[in-house]
Amino acid sequence: MGHTLNHEKQIQDFEDTLDKLKIHQKDVATPDKQEVALLEKKLMDLKKKVYSALTPWERVAISRHPNRPHSLDYIKMICSSFEEVYGDRLYRDDSAIIGGLGIIGGEKFIIIAQEKGHDTESRLRRNFGMPHPEGYRKAQRLMKMAEKFNLPVLCLVDTPGAHPGLEAEERGQGRAIADNLFVMARLKTPIIVAIIGEGCSGGALGIGIGDRVAMFEHSYYSVISPEGCASILWKDSSMKERAAEALKMHAEDLLHLGVVDAMIKEPLGGAHHEHQTAANNLKEYILSSLVNIKALTTDQMLEERYNRFRRLGEFQEL
Repeated sequence: MGHTLNHEKQIQDFEDTLDKLKIHQKDVATPDKQEVALLEKKLMDLKKKVYSALTPWERVAISRHPNRPHSLDYIKMICSSFEEVYGDRLYRDDSAIIGGLGIIGGEKFIIIAQEKGHDTESRLRRNFGMPHPEGYRKAQRLMKMAEKFNLPVLCLVDTPGAHPGLEAEERGQGRAIADNLFVMARLKTPIIVAIIGEGCSGGALGIGIGDRVAMFEHSYYSVISPEGCASILWKDSSMKERAAEALKMHAEDLLHLGVVDAMIKEPLGGAHHEHQTAANNLKEYILSSLVNIKALTTDQMLEERYNRFRRLGEFQEL
């Protein structure tokens, strides 16, 4: 894996011991296959025990794992072809948001995605997945292109938030996000949204309005990061674990609240363990959702999309 999370250290130690035993068994005349099988079973039991008792903060750590697949990784795994489109035709191209025409399972999509990058160079170029206003304007340009050519839109959300710098505010960050919400709410073509890692604040919502919204099992979707919440509520960012629990930002909680429609399963322990399995699950969700949305008329689709987001935040006084 290259990077071991705190809750995975005992698993890593067990795996190292098992690997040494397998190497030793190769050098002996009569290897004890039964012993190896027994240890492999114990390892699987340990994994199930650890991963079934993850805390909300440990799941946040999984969503940020450096080896977790990002948008470009998923695009390469689920698309038979992808042609990227650049620029917002107003200012410049924002590498934190990528977009273009892709083919998934024979279906053509306009794909809009936030990309964090994997190494130092790409992370700096992608601004760690924090889009500027021109990124959201590029996304809107692609949305309108999708509507013009009657193509469904797929949005992959993975951001710690929109870029918070002064230059972004000077170029109209808030207006760019608000314009996207307005456009997506009325776009006359299917929109499928998947939160693949971090889905934080308005930066996520700027490409997050859709007919179907799903999130990976260990992703999170929230108005603020746990560290930001802790800094505001308790004036102490070290309270992030308590904040992660209080925010109720994982799939099980958000399904109950109606914020998301589905949870996409991950391989045991997280998508960073088996990229292709996670990609296959994502592809299956996208294609099945498209079939369901296409069964609706355009008016029905827009009405359901509108009502879906109007219902968020409903409560009853006891």
